[in-house]
Amino acid sequence: MTTSLAPLPDETLAGRIKWTLHDYRAIVGQEFTHILRQPANFAWALGFPIVMVLLFVYVFGSAMDVTGQGAGVDYVAYAMPGMFAMTMAFGFMNTATAVAYAKEKGFIDRVRSMPMASSAVVVGRNITDTVQAAVDLLVLSLIALAIGWRSGGTIAETLGAFALLLWLRFALIWIGVWLGLLVKNVEQAGTLFALAFPFGMVSSVFTPPELMPGWLGAVAAWNPVSATATAIRELFGNPVAAGTSWPEQHALLAAIVWPLVITAVFLPLGVRRFRDLGR
Repeated sequence: MTTSLAPLPDETLAGRIKWTLHDYRAIVGQEFTHILRQPANFAWALGFPIVMVLLFVYVFGSAMDVTGQGAGVDYVAYAMPGMFAMTMAFGFMNTATAVAYAKEKGFIDRVRSMPMASSAVVVGRNITDTVQAAVDLLVLSLIALAIGWRSGGTIAETLGAFALLLWLRFALIWIGVWLGLLVKNVEQAGTLFALAFPFGMVSSVFTPPELMPGWLGAVAAWNPVSATATAIRELFGNPVAAGTSWPEQHALLAAIVWPLVITAVFLPLGVRRFRDLGR
């Protein structure tokens, strides 16, 4: 009598890659299922930037001066690229909250008890949030078009600008994953707004760094959000405030390098934090 045995995992490099990709797919599928079952969370994440657009364009827009020389620049054309960048920047709070929720409800503990790749939760969360960010950008772009914003760049430049926005979001998600694994519960994750708000606002999103006090302008100029905002304004053909700092003079390069540095730092930190849970 013969007994059938379960096939042993393929220990070759190709086999390990195959099973790792399978783990990523499983986590991404679970995350999208969760989003579909709780659409209110997705609606809330998208509602905040929409409210900010309406607030700054229609309430404060007429009083904004982005040149330092009075009126004359279409504020919608200046502000909308900044709003795109800020939406990508604030997204890491949603990531941190989602990861903290999964940890608090025991989902991450169940995953850790399975023979899954230690990077599956981290990478799977990133893939899910990047896709969600693309949807956010699509909806926000339709709203921007409705209020009069237009891209003056070529199709390639416009697509390149949106790629830079997703590149920024991709990098910041690693920060959100790390913070979500670091905090104790969802309530602590909610306090991260105090960190995200100045990160997004002390930038060139709404006003040029040159119009800020010296030290604050320097911080804003070197903010990764400012680099992306300035770079996409150039690609969109929208108004760009002249600046003398290195990131402002080399915005496109800075918009590529900053997310690369963030990813290099926080991706390993997120994976390490996941491995250290429970110790």
